[in-house]
Amino acid sequence: MKRTWTIIGVADVARSFGWYQSLFGQAKTAPAHDFFGQILDTDGTVLICFHQWGAHDHPSLASPEHAQPGNGLLLFFRVDDFEQALARARTLVTKLEEEPGFNPSTGTQEFALRDPDGYYVMVSEL
Repeated sequence: MKRTWTIIGVADVARSFGWYQSLFGQAKTAPAHDFFGQILDTDGTVLICFHQWGAHDHPSLASPEHAQPGNGLLLFFRVDDFEQALARARTLVTKLEEEPGFNPSTGTQEFALRDPDGYYVMVSEL
C-alpha cells in the first residue's frame, strides 16, 4: 500500500474545500464537482477528500444524522509552516479546540480546531 485517501462527509463541498485550502495556505481553486473534491499537495498527493452527504449510495456517507460527524475520527495534518498555519487557523475559527502546545509523544508543537462540519482537526509541525 502506498497511500490512503481520507474522505469525509460534508454539507457543502465548496465551503469545506475553501476552508482547508485556507488552513493549508493554498491558492483558491474550485473542487472538481459540486459533490466531491480533493485537496492535493504540491506533489499531487491527496491530503483530504470531501464528499457531499447523500450524493451517492455510500452507506457511511448517506447522512450526518446517522452519527455525529467526527466521532472516532481525528484528522491529523503535519505542516512545514506551523506558525503560518496557526495564524491562518485563527482567522477560520473563533477559538481553537486546543491552543498550541508541545506533544511529548511526537516531539512537536500542535494545535486543534473544528472544521465547518464539526470534524476535529489537529495540526502538527513537521
